[in-house]
Amino acid sequence: MGYSPAGMPTVTVVGSINLDLVATCPRLPRPGETVLATDLARYPGGKGANQALAASRAGAAVTLLGAVGDDPEADAALSLLRDSDVDLSRLITSPAPTGTALITVDERGENQIVVVPGANATLVADQVDASGADVVLCQLEIPHEAVVAACRTATGLFCVNAAPARPLGAEVLDRADVIIVNESEREALSDELAETSALVVVTLGAAGAKAYRSGRLAAEAAPPDVDPVDTVGAGDAFCGAFVTALGRGSGVATALSWGCAAGALATTRPGAQPSLPTAADIEGILNR
Repeated sequence: MGYSPAGMPTVTVVGSINLDLVATCPRLPRPGETVLATDLARYPGGKGANQALAASRAGAAVTLLGAVGDDPEADAALSLLRDSDVDLSRLITSPAPTGTALITVDERGENQIVVVPGANATLVADQVDASGADVVLCQLEIPHEAVVAACRTATGLFCVNAAPARPLGAEVLDRADVIIVNESEREALSDELAETSALVVVTLGAAGAKAYRSGRLAAEAAPPDVDPVDTVGAGDAFCGAFVTALGRGSGVATALSWGCAAGALATTRPGAQPSLPTAADIEGILNR
């Protein structure tokens, strides 16, 4: 299940940048319940930043468009992106604080996440120019007008990870080449997805992923077996690796396999960004 090393694809990610505060607990609390945590850690996060780093580690040349605050949290949130040579020259510095995600993870690796958007909510349309990249990848943790601006300016493959679920709107649906959703997002957006001509990729966790075109199954893949520790960031790992494979010219089935392998590997280590695998990691688990 190899990939061609020729031609590093260019990927522009338009999305959120957060600092994740992760509490590890024996189990997730029920509504109104207090559970004592066994650990608290800080990790760089945000769907945009996670997917940018995932694509970079999978072998793409990545530019990240987004917004951070003028605060120490921004430096922490951007640290691993800088270490991986993600182009951050087009980031916006906002008077609002850097976004924060409050995450609880149980001993089985399941999680609950609350996001405080902060600076992410200040990204506006005239700050977004996604032209020139082989692939543009957006998520929905930024204002809708920023996503629309990305779709209007994208000159390459335009991909949307519709998370968290909210209406995409006619313009984004008409322009999208690929829409990536999990099962709950697919259900929430079922009416819009029924109308799109885009490739709809549904991630299914441990069951892998399936791709549909016009409601018909186009390809599917299963993840390799792993022992999960923390599922935070697995979906972002999938997205980054999947679009990188597409940008290289791989077929949908191969791209799904890459995404599933990256997502599985991301569950074997704690934290969203620290857990993201490299191209060599993905190749290794696919070839074992």
